[in-house]
Amino acid sequence: MLGSWSGDTGGEAAEGGEMGAPARESSIDLYWIPLGAGGRVVRWNGRLYEAISSRCSGRPAAALYHSALIVGDRSHSYTIEMAPVWNLKATQRGVVRVGPVGARWLGRFRLFRYEVRCWQGGFIPDIAEAVDSPQRVSSDEGRVRRVMTLVRSAPPLTWGRDELRVGDMWNSNSLVSWLLACSGHDMAAVTPPGGGRAPGWDAGLALAERGDQTTTQARLDHVDV
Repeated sequence: MLGSWSGDTGGEAAEGGEMGAPARESSIDLYWIPLGAGGRVVRWNGRLYEAISSRCSGRPAAALYHSALIVGDRSHSYTIEMAPVWNLKATQRGVVRVGPVGARWLGRFRLFRYEVRCWQGGFIPDIAEAVDSPQRVSSDEGRVRRVMTLVRSAPPLTWGRDELRVGDMWNSNSLVSWLLACSGHDMAAVTPPGGGRAPGWDAGLALAERGDQTTTQARLDHVDV
């Protein structure tokens, strides 16, 4: 199984942004990006998934969103996001964790691997298409420190699978909701724009409620995926 990877948090200037631009205050900003922004394949796959999911659930189809964070610690800003390892060409992306996509054994192949980034001075692809963003969820210095600590210990669960057995798959939204919930935010006040949905969000909340990553990891070590 793929485990932790203590990567550099970003020593190069990000494309389209200044490296390590000073943050004016401690902050945690949430961005909601339409699923598939900038890519037709992901967009149409997302629409197909939502059409099937909404029909099975007996509810109207909704717009789907991918979430990411930009965190400022008074000295620098950091982009926190979970994404495929191959979707950016920058050599330094602030990678702090890696995990498999689809099935744990597939993670040995780069095509089926994701990374968690905590990227100093980094950027979010397609941020220009974000909706009702940024949302300032906190200006508390303690919560900023907590998020920055937590992201380096994010569990490398399998993207697209429900290994937690909570009825929701693990993905990039799970990481964001887990970070915010574990750092003491009021999650009832954090929702996607305009009645949209963020698949995977509930999986992150469920893991945060359990609170014991050691127990969760021990369970996963015995899951045949």
